[in-house]
Amino acid sequence: MSHSNETTSGVIMHGKKPALGIFEFVALMATMTSLVALSIDAMLPALLQIGEALNVEEAHHTHLIVSVFFVGMAFGQLFFGPFSDARGRRLTILVGLCIFALGTFICMAATNLETMLVGRVVQAFGVSGPRIASMAIIRDLYVGDAMARVMSFIMMVFILVPMLAPVIGQTVMNLFSWFHIFSFFLLVATLSGIWFFARQGETLVRSRRRPFAWKQLFVSSKYILTHPEVMGYTFSMACVFGAFLAYLSASQTIFQVFYGVGDLFPYIFALLAFSIGLASYFNGKMVMQFGMRRLCRFALKGVNVFAVVYFGLLVAFDGLPPLLPTLITMFAGFFFVGILFGNLNSMAMQPLGEMAGLGAAIIGSLSSLFSVPIALIVDSFLDGNLFPIGVGFLIFFCLAYLAVAYAEKVRASD
Repeated sequence: MSHSNETTSGVIMHGKKPALGIFEFVALMATMTSLVALSIDAMLPALLQIGEALNVEEAHHTHLIVSVFFVGMAFGQLFFGPFSDARGRRLTILVGLCIFALGTFICMAATNLETMLVGRVVQAFGVSGPRIASMAIIRDLYVGDAMARVMSFIMMVFILVPMLAPVIGQTVMNLFSWFHIFSFFLLVATLSGIWFFARQGETLVRSRRRPFAWKQLFVSSKYILTHPEVMGYTFSMACVFGAFLAYLSASQTIFQVFYGVGDLFPYIFALLAFSIGLASYFNGKMVMQFGMRRLCRFALKGVNVFAVVYFGLLVAFDGLPPLLPTLITMFAGFFFVGILFGNLNSMAMQPLGEMAGLGAAIIGSLSSLFSVPIALIVDSFLDGNLFPIGVGFLIFFCLAYLAVAYAEKVRASD
C-alpha cells in the first residue's frame, strides 16, 4: 500500500472519500453482515413447529435446518470472495441478496424436510455475498487502526444480533406463525438492499479489479493460506470464537438447568452480551489512541487471566460455583473477548490488500471450520458441571495467545 493512497487517519483515498458518515457506514455494514446471524438464530424457536408442519418423524432431524446452513456458507464464501474481487462489491451484494431471496422462497414453499434443507443451503450461499462484500468494502476504505475501529463498532452489532435473533423469531412466531419468520428475512434483506444501493457507491474501481481465473485463484489462495501472519491471526480468532461458542451454544443449559434461573435466563444472557458490546464500543474509542496490536495483546492477557480465575472457581466449588461469582467473572472475561473479535479480524486482513474479497472468504471459512468443532468437542463433555467450559477457556485462550505471538514474530522479522 503506497502512502499516497492513505491518509494519516487510516482512510484509503482511491480518488475520493467514503460517501457515508462513519455512523451510517457502520450501521449499514453491520446490517449486511448480521443477515447471517439473523438467518441462523431466528430459526431456533421454530424448529419443533417446522418439524410438525413438515411431518418430520425424528425430531432431531429438524436440527439440520440450522446445520446445513453452514454447508451453504462454506461454498458461498469461497465463491463470492473471488467474484467480489473480479466484479465489484455492489454486484456481489445484488447477486447474493437475489440468491438469498430465492432460497427463502424455496423454504416458504417447502412441504417436506428435504425441500426445506435445499432452501436453507441456497439461502446460506446467497447471504455469503453481502457478508463477504461488506468485509471487503471495509478493507477498501479503511486500513490499520481505523479499520480496527470500524470493525469494532460493526462487531458490537454483529455480536448482539445472535442474542436478540431468537427473541425476534419467537415474537414473529407468536404473532403470526413460523412461516412468517421467512417473510421477516425477506423484509430485512429487501430494506437493507435498498439502503445499500441508495447510499453506498462502488469501492473497488475497475483498475483495481482482479479478473477471475482458476490459475489466479490458486495462486492467490496459496498466498493467503501460506501467509504465516494471516494464518496466525486466523487461528487465534478461531480459538477465541470456538471457546466462546462453546459457552454460547450451552448457555441455556448452563443457566436454566445447572443454575435453575428459569425466566431470568434472557436477562442474564443479555447482561453478559452487554459486556461484549461494551468492549467493542471501548475498543472503537481506544484503538486510534493505543493501536489494535497493543489492545489485542492486552486483551489476550486478560482472557487468559480470566480463564485461570474461572477455573480456580470451578475447582473450589466442584465444578459449579455460585451464580453471582460466575456472572462477575464471565462479565469481566467476556469484556476482553469483545476487544479481540474486531481486532483479530482486522489484523488477519491487514496484509491482503487487493485480495480482500478472497481473503475475507478464506479467513471466514477457516475460522468457522476451526471454531465449530472446538465448540462441539467442549460441549460434548458437558455433564452436570462446568469443568469442560473452564478447560476449554484455558486451552484455547492459551493457544490464541501463542498464535498471535507467532504472527507478531513473523511480522517483526519481515
